[in-house]
Amino acid sequence: MLRVEYIRDGLVEEFHAGEWSLAEPITGMNFDSTENLYYLRSCAKPLQATLLIDSNIDLTSEELALCCGSHAGEECHLRVAESIMKKFRLNETMLKCGIHEPLSRTMQNKMIINGNKPSQLHNNCSGKHLGFLALCRKNNWDFETYDSPNHPLQLAIKEKINSMCGVEKEYPMTTDGCGVPILSMPLKNLVRGYINLLNYPQILNAIKSNPYIFGGEDRIDTAIIQNSENLIAKVGAGGLCVVLNVKEKNALAVKIHDASTEARKFAVLELINKLGWGNIKCDNSIRTIAGKIVGQVVISL
Repeated sequence: MLRVEYIRDGLVEEFHAGEWSLAEPITGMNFDSTENLYYLRSCAKPLQATLLIDSNIDLTSEELALCCGSHAGEECHLRVAESIMKKFRLNETMLKCGIHEPLSRTMQNKMIINGNKPSQLHNNCSGKHLGFLALCRKNNWDFETYDSPNHPLQLAIKEKINSMCGVEKEYPMTTDGCGVPILSMPLKNLVRGYINLLNYPQILNAIKSNPYIFGGEDRIDTAIIQNSENLIAKVGAGGLCVVLNVKEKNALAVKIHDASTEARKFAVLELINKLGWGNIKCDNSIRTIAGKIVGQVVISL
């Protein structure tokens, strides 16, 4: 278990509990390998994208990165999304991910100034959905029902992810925020799946080469990739993050139970640095508005 404490002048003002797991144990680093189940949320995206490689879908490095990531809805992301649509004769009305404002504050402000409204392409999951539709195009599967749990696409995804993650039981499945089925499993299985991404260098190279297309403004997974040599990171809703160390052939998963994204950031960066996987700077100081330090964020493992 892990605990992220906000200690202000000696008093624990707030704390966030969580769980973490490693694919391969490291001496001196203890973690609880529980059977607690968690939905994979967007951490599933690179695993889902392996079907694009298996099916020999023609994608550029940028396009593949967009399909694997949770983008911030910036102009660079829309450009790549439009490229995929043109290549596979798709249009945004075919996407079932729904519409939300871009995650990028800069893009939000720009759209307000210009009087623009968001579309499906601004949804952080639109890249994944475009990949799904490209698979439907390649396999002559129905477009209208690609979000159904019984659609050939979703059945193939379920089989592939369970195989990569070594899941042999039937765990709960739900509908993700973007409208498609998402699986659950223990963290130990999730990290196993990420280890098996080592068999997909096209995916790893696409993410490593295009960290901003993969995420974007203020995305912690983008920051981790940009500030390390050997790490691939992917965040998911509900306080999840997975980090794959390509060189060490090991993977780390973190789940913050109350889904705090800030606590997740502190926990993940602390673990990366303690494991010796990187040296990513993170200011754990608690400050007043004027900048005076009055406390620290402390991570207990």
